[in-house]
Formats: sequence, structure tokens, C-alpha cells
Amino acid sequence: MAYISVNNNESIESALRRFKRKVISEEIIKDLKKHAHFIPPGQKAKLKSVNARKRNRRRFRQQRPMGGGTGTGPGSSRPPMGQNR
Repeated sequence: MAYISVNNNESIESALRRFKRKVISEEIIKDLKKHAHFIPPGQKAKLKSVNARKRNRRRFRQQRPMGGGTGTGPGSSRPPMGQNR
């Protein structure tokens, strides 16, 4: 439970800002959304594996080399088009 005490000469706006920061830091909203509805254990396992697949797909997509594999970049043994020697 997030609890703050308002000081004597503190405005309501600043107290509200402190309260919002405290709620975010204690992850109250995140926990509330997590417990909003019941998910059966089998469904929870499926959701976990789907999220892991998405996470891995994103991770591997970032590691691929840029250039598209055309073979015309630096270090390539294939000459660019139009320069047949």
C-alpha cells in the first residue's frame, strides 16, 4: 500500500506527484493488472512459451548482419554488377 504524508506547506500537486512515483516504484498497478483475471496453469505455460519465442525472435533479428547477403559488400569475392572482369 502506497502511503505518503503531506507536509505543511506542500501543494496538492507535488504530493500527488510523489504518490504517483511511489505507486509506480512499488509496482501496484502492474500487480493489479496481473491479478485482474484468473489464468489456468496450462494457459499460463502456453503464454510463457509464446512470450519466450517472441523475445528470442527479437533478440536474433537484431544480431543478423546488415547488408542483405547480396555478396557485394566489403570482403566479398563477388564483384558488383557491371564490373565483369
